[in-house]
Amino acid sequence: MIELPEKEHGFMDWLKESVTVKLVFIGLLILVLLIPSSLIDGIINERANRQEEMMRDVSDKWSGSQLIAGPVLIIPYLKQVKYLDEKQTEKLKTVADNLYLLPDDLNMKAELKTEVIHRGIYDLVVYHTVVKVSGNFGKVDLNALNVPINQLSLNKAKIAFSISDLKGLKSTPVVNAAGQSISAQPSFNNDTLFASGLQASVDLSALNNTTTNFDYNLDLIGSEALSFLHLGKNTKVTVTGNWGSPSFDGRYLPETRMVDKEGFTANWHMLYYYRPFPQQWTGDQSILNNPKKQADATFGVKLRLPVDQYQKTTRTSKYAILIILLTFISLFLTEVILKYRVHVFNYMLIGAAMIIYYSLLLSFSERIGFQLAYLVASVATIGLITTFIGSLIKNRLAVLLFGITLSVFYLFIFVLIQLEDLALMVGSIALFLIVAALMFFSRKINWSKQ
Repeated sequence: MIELPEKEHGFMDWLKESVTVKLVFIGLLILVLLIPSSLIDGIINERANRQEEMMRDVSDKWSGSQLIAGPVLIIPYLKQVKYLDEKQTEKLKTVADNLYLLPDDLNMKAELKTEVIHRGIYDLVVYHTVVKVSGNFGKVDLNALNVPINQLSLNKAKIAFSISDLKGLKSTPVVNAAGQSISAQPSFNNDTLFASGLQASVDLSALNNTTTNFDYNLDLIGSEALSFLHLGKNTKVTVTGNWGSPSFDGRYLPETRMVDKEGFTANWHMLYYYRPFPQQWTGDQSILNNPKKQADATFGVKLRLPVDQYQKTTRTSKYAILIILLTFISLFLTEVILKYRVHVFNYMLIGAAMIIYYSLLLSFSERIGFQLAYLVASVATIGLITTFIGSLIKNRLAVLLFGITLSVFYLFIFVLIQLEDLALMVGSIALFLIVAALMFFSRKINWSKQ
């Protein structure tokens, strides 16, 4: 009866002293800390969605991203179609249809004047520009379309074009074509070529199906991006702006570009061989509104803010489990090597501090930017944990080494998230070296007792 308490007491001592048991607990604690870590990711996504919502709100009040499309020459014509009357007799009737022609040469020039609008803690890049559009329409290949020239209503032709957000139009465009100057009008009828189109009626009867020159200016405001639709046989676009961090995207990248802190200049030149639209067609007025084809022919410039704190904070939070793991292993090795005992509850407090770190990083990055916020949150967290460890382990050199080790971990993560293409390689090499170091320091650990 006396030996039972002694055995029980021995088992409890083994639980307290066993290195293996403590490692199992640390592993379970790391798994538990994944729960609040995922909640932090949810908060980051919520704040990022809030930013997008605020940007949409500002864009709705100012003007959204602009897509410049057109022009397209529309020529009505009459054609004969067969039909069956009440007696099922085949007859002919005359109906009206439209012929659509894209430009042979299309030239566009835009100079962006940008500014940043502040809405609370969020920023949005907006711009004002005058897009100068010029070019010419060639002769219609009537043989290919099987349309006699005398069936064309050249006096009722229209030049149609569009911008994606008509709210951004600051003055009425005046189209110069065939010796005429015509104010463009919105297209509200059901047979419009563009979703948010403008059109100008022009009399081409004097030209009698010859080359038609045109030019007009678009006085616009917009936000975040200015894009163009490749519609010419020969399309040339030049965009300049006073924004130092543009992003060129879409189906075509600029042939030449120059970017510095004062602004940028970009030039595009495309031929129609890889354009997803025909040069001329009849009947189908929805060709240019096909989303896939439109995406394949769109290009332009985005005026993004140089730092997206939510994207970088998200990338940082993905390494949370790595930081927690390395910190706990470092503390565990310090405990084993120096034979100081750290209670499991203290591990939990350190884990909580490392989770709160991401909340600090997120909140500060919204106010002072990501890089400075990373410094503030890292110094605060490293200082708190090191001071706490110092109160538990009365060894200044060990505490100093632990603080340096923790600083290296956070510095490593900061460098890793700055890298794009090399992040995987650098991270893999660093983790390999860390595992090698752990192998070295764990060689003489007594896995049953300290």
